Amino acid sequence: MEAAELSAGTLDPDCACMVELFPEELLVETDAVLDVFDAEVPTLAEGDDTRIFAAVERVILALNAVNDAHDECAFETDEREQLCAYIDEALSEQGVDVAALTARHGLGRHELTDRWRDW
Repeated sequence: MEAAELSAGTLDPDCACMVELFPEELLVETDAVLDVFDAEVPTLAEGDDTRIFAAVERVILALNAVNDAHDECAFETDEREQLCAYIDEALSEQGVDVAALTARHGLGRHELTDRWRDW
């Protein structure tokens, strides 16, 4: 919305912060990573912990690369929480009991991504 307002001349560029915080390149790269994860999630089955954790590792490492490409400041606290919630919800929607999965490995539910996450 902010980009459209800038293009239309209805928003003063000095008042635009979203474009600076979330440049189009960052959004496109992040969406591409999540699209790959979304395509993989339906192939995962509850109880196949190794494949589930491998998928989580791949998406997190890819998001780490996006973050690195943006001077390690692509994802702030809110975005970090949203990305982790997105991963949890995507797995849950496919029938993966994330709480049970992480518990089987001595982790809390919210520690699913911690092993690989740099952001």
